[in-house]
Amino acid sequence: MLLADLARTSREVAATSARSRKVALLAELLSATEPAEAPTVITYLAGRLPQGRLGVGWSVLGRPVPPAPAATLTVHQVDAALAELAAVRGTGAQAERRRLLTGLLGAATGPEQEFLLRLLGGEVRQGALDAVAVEALAAAGGAPAEQVRRAVMLGGTLGAVAGALLADGPPALARFRLLVGRPVLPMLAHAAKSVDEALDRLGPCAVEQKLDGIRIQVHRDGAVVRVFTRTLEEITDRLPEVAAAALALPAEQAVLDGEVIALDAAGRPRPFQETAGRVGSRLDVPGATASLPLSPVFFDLLAVDGRDLLELPAEQRHAELARLVPGSLRVRRLVAATPAEPATRRAAGEFAAAALDQGHEGVVVKALDAPYTAGRRGTAWLKVKPVHTLDLVVLAAEWGHGRRAGRLSNLHLGARRVDGSFAMLGKTFKGLTDVLLAWQTERLARLAVERPAWGVRVRPELVVEIAFDGVQRSSRYPAGVTLRFARVLRYREDKPAAEADTVEAVRALLPKES
Repeated sequence: MLLADLARTSREVAATSARSRKVALLAELLSATEPAEAPTVITYLAGRLPQGRLGVGWSVLGRPVPPAPAATLTVHQVDAALAELAAVRGTGAQAERRRLLTGLLGAATGPEQEFLLRLLGGEVRQGALDAVAVEALAAAGGAPAEQVRRAVMLGGTLGAVAGALLADGPPALARFRLLVGRPVLPMLAHAAKSVDEALDRLGPCAVEQKLDGIRIQVHRDGAVVRVFTRTLEEITDRLPEVAAAALALPAEQAVLDGEVIALDAAGRPRPFQETAGRVGSRLDVPGATASLPLSPVFFDLLAVDGRDLLELPAEQRHAELARLVPGSLRVRRLVAATPAEPATRRAAGEFAAAALDQGHEGVVVKALDAPYTAGRRGTAWLKVKPVHTLDLVVLAAEWGHGRRAGRLSNLHLGARRVDGSFAMLGKTFKGLTDVLLAWQTERLARLAVERPAWGVRVRPELVVEIAFDGVQRSSRYPAGVTLRFARVLRYREDKPAAEADTVEAVRALLPKES
């Protein structure tokens, strides 16, 4: 298949808001796809790369390359080129990556270059990418969408299911089942504004602490333990304490869902970046384990000793979990069997407040009768946590790439110092609609005081309201703090920069340390 056909379909899908039309366009392309190419094609259409991260930043992607005059580049050639690029390591790696990428882009036409840059930059936004791709694959392969969805959940990748279905038809879906040692996509939660709202929506439920850790899935098969992240990356060798905890359980086989977290001497969570840094580190694991031990905390059991528990209601799965895992390794929870009663609602609210007081993110409220819907953000789990907002000042903005090319996108955000100057806290391009992108490009251009190649530096006058999930320490920024998961809510032209939030107000939001 020519990359041009895939790029054209991607543009057409992005240009329509009708879900049925998106599905039809993708299904038409997949029907014309060779089974051997299907894993790559559908992974690209879902906005991802089979190779994962390539180590290529915008300093490389932003360099213009003359396009090819005609479309000759195939999907297979692109995949091979990216696989070669992903394998580059060692001295001179950045220069070699630039050379390989320049060669790939030079073989692509203008529209193909635009698609590749968006794909490499993580900016393929076509609306409900995975969900739409699953429906399209079902239509192309003549299988029920629910069966395809389940196969993807249990098989781990959309590409693997696409290759099997298009090659062998619907019976191939039966191959994809829960296997110990093969990770499944985790069940996810929607948000609720309050505990009361969650109780009203779910009925009988459990209220569990929402830990500020790293999601893990632990597979034990006899003496072999494997640990995976929520993105299905294996990290077993980095977490020996998790493997030891799994081996101590009274079962030969088990698949557990939970989190790993760093706790201080008082049992309170340490800053998130400490947990993340420890999980991400591959160097001197014994030394890291000794200096910052991590604690596994489990909240679900997907399989045990040959039994698949996915279809069991949550209440029964937790009963199995409680028989297998000691209380010290289970998440704290409160069962709200009668959520309409005032006493139950009061107890649930107090439990949530206590979770926050203990340094956790909030709570997750889970329906007692719900199965484990792997890989889906269903309505049976509702997370409740406070949403923080700050009024910050835009200090600079970077030019966008891909579909945002020509518009100022990534904002540099600053908080007010005592002397009236501003300290940068971080960057964000999240939450920006096309309308807002166009508006801020025009507005920031008028405020520009410098115009480097990467964007503009502006007079610190424009206030923007930013939502974020928390504050963490960071040596990268002058105030020593940065925001977690910052996204734009709205601009506050009604508010002068002198009334923006202060650095001190931001620091006050740091988690308390014992």
